[in-house]
Amino acid sequence: MRPTKSATWFARWAKATSHATGRPAAFLIACAVVALWGLTGPLFGFSDTWQLVINTSTTIVTFLMVFLIQNTQNRDTEALQIKLDELIRATEGAHNALLDLEELEDLEFDRIRETYSQLAKRAREGLREGHIDTDRPDLGVSE
Repeated sequence: MRPTKSATWFARWAKATSHATGRPAAFLIACAVVALWGLTGPLFGFSDTWQLVINTSTTIVTFLMVFLIQNTQNRDTEALQIKLDELIRATEGAHNALLDLEELEDLEFDRIRETYSQLAKRAREGLREGHIDTDRPDLGVSE
């Protein structure tokens, strides 16, 4: 069951704005604005005010887009984490302790990462010796 509409006005606005500004037409409009500004230089004598217009405009747009991009990135990352958690949950033999891994404290996270780094190192060494790397060794991670 997929919701058709975001719950908050900001989520709806952010999604729509992100969609619109990520299109080639938005880039072309931005290029046209910069070209138009450049062409008006001689009309305004390349004055400080003329330069200030583009500097202020681009700073404001950049400032606002940072928040929009962060919102979109947060949503995408959360969706990806949920999908990965579902794959772990649904895979027989997978370690359920890895669900919601991104929420662990740094020390515990580093311990688990080191366990997987050592597993990968042993697997690569085994491959060089002609062994397969498709076994499922105990990781020492409680489930």
